[in-house]
Amino acid sequence: MLHRIFGIETEYGLLINEEQPDRPPSWIAYQIIDHLFRTKRSGVLDLHHRGYDEPPGNGGFLLNGGRMYVDMGHLEFASPECHSLRDLVAADRAGDWLLQDAIEELGLAEHVSLIKNNIDHETDATFGCHENYLVSRNFPFSYNGLGKLIPFLVTRQIFTGAGRIGSTENVDGWIPIERLSRDDRFTQDSSDSLTVPYQISQRADYIVNDFFEWVQHNRAIINTRDEPLADPTQFRRIHLLVGDSNISEIATALKMGTTGLVLQLIEDGHAPTGLDFHDPVEALREVSRDQERTWMLTLATGERLSAIDIQERFWECAHKHYHGQDEETDWILKEWESVLRDLRGDYTTLVGRVDWASKLWLLETFRQQESLPWEDPWLKSLDLEYHNVDPQKGLYFGLMEEGKAQAVTTRDAINLAKHSPPRDTRAFGRGEVIRHLAEEDWSDMEELEREERQFPPYVINWSVFQVRGRKAFLMPDPFRSYAQEVRDHLKL
Repeated sequence: MLHRIFGIETEYGLLINEEQPDRPPSWIAYQIIDHLFRTKRSGVLDLHHRGYDEPPGNGGFLLNGGRMYVDMGHLEFASPECHSLRDLVAADRAGDWLLQDAIEELGLAEHVSLIKNNIDHETDATFGCHENYLVSRNFPFSYNGLGKLIPFLVTRQIFTGAGRIGSTENVDGWIPIERLSRDDRFTQDSSDSLTVPYQISQRADYIVNDFFEWVQHNRAIINTRDEPLADPTQFRRIHLLVGDSNISEIATALKMGTTGLVLQLIEDGHAPTGLDFHDPVEALREVSRDQERTWMLTLATGERLSAIDIQERFWECAHKHYHGQDEETDWILKEWESVLRDLRGDYTTLVGRVDWASKLWLLETFRQQESLPWEDPWLKSLDLEYHNVDPQKGLYFGLMEEGKAQAVTTRDAINLAKHSPPRDTRAFGRGEVIRHLAEEDWSDMEELEREERQFPPYVINWSVFQVRGRKAFLMPDPFRSYAQEVRDHLKL
């Protein structure tokens, strides 16, 4: 897509299929990291402290230019920088495959499942899917500029939501004032029967602000941290944590592609206006929890529009200004239009493309066959199994086998993306560094990790690396591959 670099960071849930496991999920997470980097040599471990919570050996960069590490007890995969949506989807799926391969090779597949979702039904904990979009430093990074993105993000969940059973109240102790002053139809009643049996987004209940700088506890629709991971005089990185993890390839591509086009509308001064909400956070929850799926919202102007109406206004602007821009843009515009049209009809027409609809159809079919109430633990178990990344177990992959779900990428492309970075971004140059280092003998790595070294043998970051005390090599432009320059530097 024109002038855009994409990236996805996915935190995975680890499900131990034992009533009384003798090891915590975090222990298994580190076994997987150890297998990937020490046994398989799929990358190189960090030998330096990346932060107070990321000691040496916590994770590292992979041969494909992305990162695999443990964050707050969760395995997390950060994709390499991608210039196309097809590369991004392939890289995203490659992260799933690398982890599933490790589980099988460690002999854990019968007891451990990787769940690509965003909630723990038992503890109400959440873990994220973070989106990254490179924009120019000239992007209007202000309330007025970013404010035009809010209505789009609030309503795009109608095709990007992953769906979930039930709801989460008072997350992190946060109690919205408006809920103290009225009866809340969205809570559980005294008999503990769910009045929100199913909602379309997993993250909506955990978002408590419209704008905020940090990512934990005070989660916002738009994260305002200025951390470009590139030349700060040329670029910004829009970092979003409002979205759900998608297992559908179509949903992943739509989520990232439509957001990229809306950012372009804002950059070019073409974004629709007059779509603001008095309370975007409450609007986010209203859309997610609407059991009738009419998704009607009241704008700050008093006008009543549906989430579909709002999305169609963004689509119309994007189609008017960017139709014919390039093949990928036209594909996104076509799929965006198609899904919005189908959202006005029977939701089952979206099975295979939209995660919340696919999961709802599966759960409703099973629930009716077995005469189960929504509170039944069996349904929550199936909710999780929809997101299982194991193709032999994940319910979504059953839809693919039946021809009910479309793919964006191919098995060959995913296999390639497990160990090869995109060739048209700086991930390719970083991959050359990692390949060079992975071929060396680091038999003393444990000793290197234990030692407090001022200058470790190598340091790798997104925009810079240094090897054996040589001059640091900067990679400030994510659009450049730096391949030949990196090779020349490593030969010095």
